[in-house]
Amino acid sequence: MPRYARRVGREVLEGHPRLPPWIAQERVRLGDLHRMKTDLRTSGLHTVCEEARCPNRTHCFTLGTATFLLMGGVCTRACGFCSIQSGQPKALNPLEPQETAERVAALNLRFAVLTSVNRDDLPDGGAAHFAETILAIRRRNPGVGVEVLVPDFLGDLEAVARVVAAGPEVFNHNTETVPSLYKEVRPAGRFERSLAVLRHAKTLGTALYGPGFRTKSGLMLGLGETEAELLTTFQALVAVGVDILTLGQYLRPTRHQLPVKRYVPPEEFEALAEQARVLGFRTVHAGPMVRSSYHAEEVAAQG
Repeated sequence: MPRYARRVGREVLEGHPRLPPWIAQERVRLGDLHRMKTDLRTSGLHTVCEEARCPNRTHCFTLGTATFLLMGGVCTRACGFCSIQSGQPKALNPLEPQETAERVAALNLRFAVLTSVNRDDLPDGGAAHFAETILAIRRRNPGVGVEVLVPDFLGDLEAVARVVAAGPEVFNHNTETVPSLYKEVRPAGRFERSLAVLRHAKTLGTALYGPGFRTKSGLMLGLGETEAELLTTFQALVAVGVDILTLGQYLRPTRHQLPVKRYVPPEEFEALAEQARVLGFRTVHAGPMVRSSYHAEEVAAQG
């Protein structure tokens, strides 16, 4: 395991940078956290907050919000950064769209975020399931905003179109990192494929709903990318019409995932965000603890 030379805070510890002072755990009311987690588990629904060990899950749960993880908790891919279980998923639950809509109502959400594991075992990658869930939420909860964070559907643009046609306010697909790191970070992904997904969603969404339809993407920092690579990636995303960009610090979920190579200081996030805005993004949300679905309602309102 390489020993990285960069020092952050006090020292580098056994090849891994020590957590810097700006990465801190937020105090939570444990009673509220327990009630939220119990409610979600009783419903039989999954959240990416727990399955992927999101560092913000305690904050969001105590606010009564969560990002729903559709199509089970087993993924057909094994990305280097992700702690979601990889393997052969179970059959889709046909009741999940309506159950998700009911949970949105029970939690009194104003804005629902839907994501999923990769389901490369399905002919459409789960696009129809996404669409059915959006429509179920619309029927049960008029006026609730919906953001989708979708996989790349193996580049199936008809699958992309099916999700867009269901009418989410925001269509999000994360490129996750710069192209040079895909082999290590997203071995089953392709950067150009992700760009094609975002381009098609923007083109079709604008044609159906007008210029207010927004696309979104996000990257993790601290995996070994350079500033020049980031700026080139930003330019590629702007070129395919992405409106909203999120930038956050990669934090290793468990020892089985890729190590953090660098903790990016808050001031560097701010500088990158300003450069991204100059390049043409309508909204940029950047910071060490930012995640693609963190405060999604506020970010969407800015977009």
